[in-house]
Amino acid sequence: MIRCIISLFVAIAATTVSLAREATVLSLSLPEVMARARKNSVDAEVALNQLKSSYWAYRSYRAELLPEVSFNATLPAYRKQYSSYMESNGSFSFVPNNYLQMNGELSVSQNIWLTGGKIAVNSSLDFLRQLDGAPYNRYLSIPVAVTLTQPIFGVNAMKWDRKIEPVRYNEAKANFLSATEDVALTAINLYFSLLMAQENHEIAVKNLENSERLYEVAKMKREMGQISQNDLLQMELNLLNARTDMTDCESDLKSNVFALRSFLDYGENVEIKPVIPLDVPRVEISYADALDKALTNNQFAKKMLRLQLEADYEVAKAKGAQREINMFMQFGYTGTDRTLPSSYSNLRGNQIVEVGFQIPLVDWGHRKGKVKVAESNRRLIASQVRQENMNFSQNLFILVERYSNQLRQLETARRADEIAQRRYATNVETFLIGKISTLDLNDSRVKKDEARREYINELYMFWNYYYQIRSLTLWDYEKNTGIDADFDALMR
Repeated sequence: MIRCIISLFVAIAATTVSLAREATVLSLSLPEVMARARKNSVDAEVALNQLKSSYWAYRSYRAELLPEVSFNATLPAYRKQYSSYMESNGSFSFVPNNYLQMNGELSVSQNIWLTGGKIAVNSSLDFLRQLDGAPYNRYLSIPVAVTLTQPIFGVNAMKWDRKIEPVRYNEAKANFLSATEDVALTAINLYFSLLMAQENHEIAVKNLENSERLYEVAKMKREMGQISQNDLLQMELNLLNARTDMTDCESDLKSNVFALRSFLDYGENVEIKPVIPLDVPRVEISYADALDKALTNNQFAKKMLRLQLEADYEVAKAKGAQREINMFMQFGYTGTDRTLPSSYSNLRGNQIVEVGFQIPLVDWGHRKGKVKVAESNRRLIASQVRQENMNFSQNLFILVERYSNQLRQLETARRADEIAQRRYATNVETFLIGKISTLDLNDSRVKKDEARREYINELYMFWNYYYQIRSLTLWDYEKNTGIDADFDALMR
């Protein structure tokens, strides 16, 4: 009895495991696959992380334009050591120091993007307690001090950042949108590879069934003397070839299912069954309109603008480094005493003005050479930008032309597939009554298979061209609106 119960539990457990491992078949359309790829694929995650990196870089730049409040303090600093001391006659001696010191400073600073300088308002307090001899306290207060740091001839980096950084971030956003369309393109490639493998497998199954049936018919006809031995051998060879094709197609189908399943982040127990996308967007796209949208929306145009601005910035930096003059000014009040309240009374003026400069007298053309190099690089980038613009326009023109022709190609392939299927079905019936030879039957079978594959391939080419244009123009032609995203929500 116990053995029976144990056997029953083992059987139930084995059945449960078997059911858990049973594959789940998902019939997915092309739009469903693209939608999941945009959310779950590794490529989509990489694109999002790149956008986040650019977003926080842009946020850091924006933060530099805002006031900064900071507090610096040393609480406390203790010193007990000997320090060198110069007497009035010029000789040195070492004197002991034993004191406790604390200080704190509160400052509000603001970068001045118009001039490249920096202004700050500071308030600080220093406390010192001498511990040797007769201990005493000392306070030094600066209730308020205004500090200005200003380069005179150097390059204004913040002014250039205001030109470059917004363009860089807009480029990153456009690049993210293009990357999501590229994810859809990858999904299209994997989807149609699986679809073609599925069609090949179905063709192989049908061809094997037909070959088995026709071989049996051929053997009966041979016994009745209606066909030659050569025709019978040909039918047997067709059967063997059909079995080989069946094995190859099964392996190829499994490989393509695995590739698409991994890309979409499905588990191993999921089997994907693609559906032929019979409905395609029938929209007219002109080259002039596509080029205008691409130059407005695509990250390519923003990248070209950024490269030009960066080249101009390098020239400005090289010219600014030829001579440097910096000014430092501080105006405020200070007080010192043995008690804290007294250090804030009887305040005295506290002014510092410094002007430092560095002008090379003889540098053997070093700085001038840097200016020439920067100017040459700027001219080189300008030439590269023109060449890239020409290549971009040319590639877009070819793509739009191919898309426009693809609609006609697709309709032709669809019609050819219908005719080939009907022709083969008719030839099979004709062969059964002995009206055509095996060569004619084989030819119609090959033409049928080729027409089906060509139709699937033309469908793939259409979707591929269409989403390439979407990726370049960042425009949804079906909805007649730009492709955009909720970037604020993505950054949360």
